[in-house]
Amino acid sequence: MYATYQQWNDTYLHYDKVNPKQTYYLSMEYLQGRALTNAIGNLDFRDAYADALKKLGHELEEVVEQEKDAALGNGGLGRLASCFLDSMATLNLPAWGYGLRYKYGLFKQIITKAGQEEVAEDWLEKFSPWEVVRHDVVFPVRFFGDVEVHPSGSRKWVGGEVIQAIAYDVPIPGYRTKNTNCLRLWDAKASSEDLNLFQFNDGQYESAAQLHSRAQQICAVLYPGDATENGKLLRLKQQFLLCSASLQDIIARFKEREDGKGAHHWSEFPKKVAIQLNDTHPTLAIPELMRLLMDDEGLGWDEAWGITTRAIAYTNHTVLPEALEKWSQAVMWKLLPRHMEIIEEIDRRFVASVQSERPDLENKIPSMRILDHNAQKPVVRMANLCVVSSHTVNGVAKLHSDILKAELFADYVSVWPTKFQNKTNGITPRRWIHFCSPELSNIITKWLKTDQWVTNLELLANLREFADNAELHAEWESAKMANKQRLAQYVLRVTGVSIDPDTLFDIQVKRIHEYKRQLLNVLGVVYRYKRLKEMSPQERNNTTPRTVMIGGKAFATYTNAKRIVKLVTDVGDVINSDPDINNYLKVVFVPNYNVSVAEMLIPGSELSQHISTAGMEASGTSNMKFALNGCLILGTLDGANVEIREEIGEENFFLFGATADEVPRLRKEREDGLFKPDPRFEEAKQFIRSGAFGTYDYNPLLESLEGNSGYGRGDYFLVGHDFPSYMDAQARVDEAYKDRRRWIKMSILSTAGSGKFSSDRTISQYAKEIWNIAECRVP
Repeated sequence: MYATYQQWNDTYLHYDKVNPKQTYYLSMEYLQGRALTNAIGNLDFRDAYADALKKLGHELEEVVEQEKDAALGNGGLGRLASCFLDSMATLNLPAWGYGLRYKYGLFKQIITKAGQEEVAEDWLEKFSPWEVVRHDVVFPVRFFGDVEVHPSGSRKWVGGEVIQAIAYDVPIPGYRTKNTNCLRLWDAKASSEDLNLFQFNDGQYESAAQLHSRAQQICAVLYPGDATENGKLLRLKQQFLLCSASLQDIIARFKEREDGKGAHHWSEFPKKVAIQLNDTHPTLAIPELMRLLMDDEGLGWDEAWGITTRAIAYTNHTVLPEALEKWSQAVMWKLLPRHMEIIEEIDRRFVASVQSERPDLENKIPSMRILDHNAQKPVVRMANLCVVSSHTVNGVAKLHSDILKAELFADYVSVWPTKFQNKTNGITPRRWIHFCSPELSNIITKWLKTDQWVTNLELLANLREFADNAELHAEWESAKMANKQRLAQYVLRVTGVSIDPDTLFDIQVKRIHEYKRQLLNVLGVVYRYKRLKEMSPQERNNTTPRTVMIGGKAFATYTNAKRIVKLVTDVGDVINSDPDINNYLKVVFVPNYNVSVAEMLIPGSELSQHISTAGMEASGTSNMKFALNGCLILGTLDGANVEIREEIGEENFFLFGATADEVPRLRKEREDGLFKPDPRFEEAKQFIRSGAFGTYDYNPLLESLEGNSGYGRGDYFLVGHDFPSYMDAQARVDEAYKDRRRWIKMSILSTAGSGKFSSDRTISQYAKEIWNIAECRVP
């Protein structure tokens, strides 16, 4: 991989020489996937590399399998960050990613008789060949302590415990370009003077190395459980480590380049630095930048605030209340006393400005301000801090951004009408079709007579003129079949279940969450199974045989999500071993879903389900990957589904379910006891309760769909309401699949309509409309 490192060094040197404005992307998660296939693909010598390996007696596929996925993320948020890094490098943009080097990441999912079990991910056990440790890039990060006030009035954070953040760099090569950007991951360690040698020699090993073990805990796992105060402190430490180390690094690099330009260069900072917060996890970058500028660099409040607000922008990824972080003020005062002073002052000034400039909003101040002084549980609202302190706030799909402006942040919009933007998410076409589905990719290149579409995805629209071409149909179908056969072999290897590539492959893979409604999918499967059981053999022969695959991790402490995983596996065990039915229906839970598994599942899919309750999914990005691979979507009008349906044509999308604007009314009607369930819905639940799928007690899960309101009841995500239109849409899928010509045409049109959903498009919009950075191509 010498070529990558050579280009990487050249890129560093070039950026230093030209000194352009650079973007620094702060994210708690990156789901990178395997680096080898991506690197040899982006450097454009995959075939040469495979041939060289062959001469040495190795198959590329076998070598690739040896690489473990970097366990640095959980779901869409982290995968988006990785697609963005790929696009930044491919577009020759001067940009860095900053993250944390988790030793164990989230967890490795094992499926047993009990359902999901979590074990530590071992991705670093053999070491990662891609990272370069930078022993010279080390910054102190302080926790706890006190604030000293000096006679001059200046303040300084002192005492507490100080650990060292050390940088590990990972190269991010662009596609067919010399630019190779950097993902810098921080690890935490204690320094040698923190080992109490006297205690150690006295046999008190644990207490002698206390700070060492506390430092190691910080980057051990992604999203440690935060039910306890210790858990909350650990999560906050992770977030602060990311923010503090990254900002100290950004400032050090800025000063290095600006040195010799006199003392007044701080006004240049926002002209050289754009900082993007990927969701609320890196919010502490705001008070930390203020602290560094005021306490270390000696700037006054107004100057520091002007710099901070011009440098920082915020991406919101969710409207779910549990994901809009709120931190206990007590915990924050304990861990970060200086930052709480700064947050208090930001809050005070914001309230004063609303009172003086917008007296009409006086009664909105309690919900708009950053500090919630609720007597029971005073908290800091991180999303509010981001909105108040950023120059730009963006949502990640048109529907999501509209909801942010109309609901979540409506009052801020009336204060700052130009602050809010939409940046519909995208995916990198390199990893998500060109490398993971070479057969289909070659066919597209052949029919478009160019491979320029890999970096200009809009060119896919030209496939539309061949949508009825019989020759293209035959090639398309054979490419899809090759991908299905590869997937069937994979499923057999990891689950022991044999699936038939001639059946419809129906896939839902994403985090297991009640709002994503894997439960709706399973209830539909249960009803289908019950109907098949009641049919005569002749009637069964007229049905569309299908293989349903579900995959995704349930958060370790999310009980209902884990019950859903258990239900999928129980339903699969019964159906797959039923000799009357298993030619017509199979159900597989695909374990340990990650990027590499997705690269196998997505090309082999024909139908994929994106069925979240409307208004809940900010965007979704797997829907884009499936559509790009010619897979048809069964979905609600939620997130980016809305735009995908517009682009590929509504006749090529299987739509069902309530719309976002109907949801509040439907919930209200439900609370008032006005909901009348569809008999099919009741039948499916009853079938599960009858013990048809084993003795596990599914009552708590099913009860969440029952009653009219109350915690964990009342079907908050409207599974019951959407069930009948979901079943009708599934019937339309069965019919469409029988007409091969029609199905293949829809599949081609799905790919042809996916041009908008390239992360290259998304990133060039960020670069122009938020970051104000330009291409800086390495010569």
